[in-house]
Amino acid sequence: MGNTLGLAPMGTLPRRSPRREEPLPNPGSFDELHRLCKDVFPAQMEGVKLVVNKVLSSHFQVAHTIHMSALGLPGYHLHAAYAGDWQLSPTEVFPTVVGDMDSSGSLNAQVLLLLAERLRAKAVFQTQQAKFLTWQFDGEYRGDDYTATLTLGNPDLIGESVIMVAHFLQSLTHRLVLGGELVYHRRPGEEGAILTLAGKYSAVHWVATLNVGSGGAHASYYHKANEQVQVGVEFEANTRLQDTTFSFGYHLTLPQANMVFRGLVGSNWCVGAVLEKKMPPLPVTLALGAFLNHWRNRFHCGFSITVG
Repeated sequence: MGNTLGLAPMGTLPRRSPRREEPLPNPGSFDELHRLCKDVFPAQMEGVKLVVNKVLSSHFQVAHTIHMSALGLPGYHLHAAYAGDWQLSPTEVFPTVVGDMDSSGSLNAQVLLLLAERLRAKAVFQTQQAKFLTWQFDGEYRGDDYTATLTLGNPDLIGESVIMVAHFLQSLTHRLVLGGELVYHRRPGEEGAILTLAGKYSAVHWVATLNVGSGGAHASYYHKANEQVQVGVEFEANTRLQDTTFSFGYHLTLPQANMVFRGLVGSNWCVGAVLEKKMPPLPVTLALGAFLNHWRNRFHCGFSITVG
């Protein structure tokens, strides 16, 4: 008898192709775990500041900064930056050389290099007039779903002193990242290490991050309500100083008015806010900030003009 039901033989049924799982993303750098939350909070402002940015070419730009404050003498800073041709992302260009020098001759400089497709190196130098204060060397390897970093701070072979920091982050899922930090320091008569565990969970509109170790804990929560409103909550506890702080920050963007407003309220009785206003078509940005610490009875306010 023929196939009266009109069914196809088993051997001719179409086979479903196996479902391909998307690869896990790279978790990024350990130092950027709390970046989204920290960007919500306003930066401290005090005195009057004038910043003039000048782009000399597609690779080189400079900035002049004049700062006058009641807390210290007036200062001048010259900032110069060079960016190479290798651009991995909108915020990553290699090689990059950045330097900042003030009127007293003190220098802060850093160099970022891309040694291989996954291997990056960074060198940081800080001087106070003619004396070296800090020299630091970083090496970072970014795999498909993990990042490993090793940092050497102020290595001194003669004095037998060094600070070594190791970071590791692993993406377990598309939303969950786990890792840790190991800080080791050694100098004559003293040696020690501190281990810190870290975790980060990223949802569609919010990110929660936690660092906990023998030195204390650092937790942050970032939430993006919409394109105009962002909020952040930060908690820090230091076991050595026996100190605990809690802060709430918010970020409000008014695109039609070309304005950005940031504010914070802290458990140490500190409140502050910064208002930024762009002045198109002129390349000018005005910023006004005020911070008040009720506990210490301190008030700081600042005003800045950025050109370019």
